[in-house]
Amino acid sequence: MAPWVEELYFPHLTIPINIDSISPVLPAAPIAAAPGDRLYLSNLDDMIGVRVFTPTVYFYRSNRLGFGQKLVMETLRDALARVLVPYYPFSGRLRETKNGKLEVFFGPDQGALMVEAYSEMALAELGDLAVPNPAWTSLIFQFPDEEPYKVVDMPPLIAQVTRFSCGGFSLGLRICHCLCDGLGAMQFVGAWAATAKTGTLMTIPKPCWDREIFLPRDPPRVKYPHIEFMRIDDGSTLTLALWQVKPIQKCYRISREFQAHLKSLAQPKDHFGCTTFDAMAAHVWKSWVKALDVKPLDYELRLTFSVNARSKLKNLPLKDGFYGNAVCVACTTSTVSELLNGCLQDTTWFVREARLGVSEEYLRSTVDYIEVDRPKRLEFGGKLTITQWTRFSIYESADFGWGRPVYAGPIDLTPTPQVCVLLPEGEAISSGAMVVCICLPESAANKFKDLLSFVE
Repeated sequence: MAPWVEELYFPHLTIPINIDSISPVLPAAPIAAAPGDRLYLSNLDDMIGVRVFTPTVYFYRSNRLGFGQKLVMETLRDALARVLVPYYPFSGRLRETKNGKLEVFFGPDQGALMVEAYSEMALAELGDLAVPNPAWTSLIFQFPDEEPYKVVDMPPLIAQVTRFSCGGFSLGLRICHCLCDGLGAMQFVGAWAATAKTGTLMTIPKPCWDREIFLPRDPPRVKYPHIEFMRIDDGSTLTLALWQVKPIQKCYRISREFQAHLKSLAQPKDHFGCTTFDAMAAHVWKSWVKALDVKPLDYELRLTFSVNARSKLKNLPLKDGFYGNAVCVACTTSTVSELLNGCLQDTTWFVREARLGVSEEYLRSTVDYIEVDRPKRLEFGGKLTITQWTRFSIYESADFGWGRPVYAGPIDLTPTPQVCVLLPEGEAISSGAMVVCICLPESAANKFKDLLSFVE
């Protein structure tokens, strides 16, 4: 019987690759924008934490291909060109306007970017493909001397197809978060995959831009303190512990049985219940802070996480096919002492209340807050951010005609070590397990595993 919490290991290796070609992919037909046109991005698209590329990699084994690698590249390229017609913003570029806000603009010969590469290694040499490995970074294209967090004047979609000697391949994607949130990215990738698989343009649902639905109010009405954006001088040891020494990435398989057990123990005392996410987020946060031995005890820490606000919008519901950012950042706080000495039920209550506090009015207040006081830098003071990918159809949406990918997901969290990701299990017939990926100093890794595996 598999353990309830199992540490997953990945090999430390280097994947040498040779790049064969780098070329733009232009829309296959005229699009609904001409050179010089612009598209509005909402303040949810333009939050400081969204001004990033989200890198993901998909692995496909050779026995799923059924035809040669050249045809794989042609199929992916041709399908992308077709999909870029209805999803034409992915062929534009971002630029800053005079007030620092971003917009999409269109010029001649822009397009997405496609890279073809080759490695003499076989997929079997990469180790367990179910465990995200920072060594896979060479499978995601970056420009030489590219600035960190650069999104302006970059192709919003960069795809690298890497052939392996065994006949398998990887698809490494970088998608600009300003154009879509996680659900929107799944919608786009799903349309691309369905088009590749069928040979016919498939866009169900029909893509919808409609970013103007999130225009700020006039005058802006900020009704919440929005501590998720607040700059806090880090007077604790937390950030120093993660940034002074290079942290390591750790991954743990959490069984469905452990999740159910944890949820039963984490039920808040008010008897209004909680979700599995509430319980897992609270447990991971408590375990992480204990393992890092954060000081001083009276320092107030923050836990942030994204909440999909689509179902909250009652007055102006989003159209089916909207793929922009429709998430709010929920935030709860706790002193170090409260996390160390308080019970799991209390921490779970705080997480649940932050999640339930995201309403349509909270979203509108977020939009107005950014309009009034646009944050200019990422704030890490005393913060852990948990990102939930378990509800994304990341595997189901990525069948380009060669079956379900062996792995689909992120690679390397160490550049942003205060982010934890909850991933779905990759098996076609899932056992309900999830994978927790988190960063720690090596000196704290064993303590964290013990704490994660034990519920008081």
